Amino acid sequence: MNVTLIDFPDTMIAALEHHGPEHLVHRTSLQFIDWRRANGIRPDMGKTFGIHYSDPVNTLPEDYRLDIAVSVTELVGPNDFGVVNKRIPAGRCAVVRHSGSRDFVSPAQWLYREWLPASGEQVRDYPMFFHYVNVGPGVRDQDMITDVYLPLK
Repeated sequence: MNVTLIDFPDTMIAALEHHGPEHLVHRTSLQFIDWRRANGIRPDMGKTFGIHYSDPVNTLPEDYRLDIAVSVTELVGPNDFGVVNKRIPAGRCAVVRHSGSRDFVSPAQWLYREWLPASGEQVRDYPMFFHYVNVGPGVRDQDMITDVYLPLK
């Protein structure tokens, strides 16, 4: 896998927080899509992110946590969907691109288990996050592109 070190810019996001079993993330993502539609935020507008606070393999289902988000240029007002304002902070990141289905993004585990110990780098106090490069109803699983970001000190 090809790892690139980058300086990620401070990014304002609108986020929907998911708390609970991973298998219910799809339901949360549908709620987020409904919010996007209600606010005229098409799939080609903003960058779509998943901020992974928990590892589904090593976390109890009730403790699993993920934010589904899109970059925005203006603050989000009160809404019935539960979408809130957050930021992805600026900082160094290791990035790996994953092509194909998002059901299992293997570069995420590889970055932690293989690359990080061999790199001499240290993670900073922000969770791993994914940039879903192409989203929308017409994107087939085999055509999906996901950039995996590991925040570094």
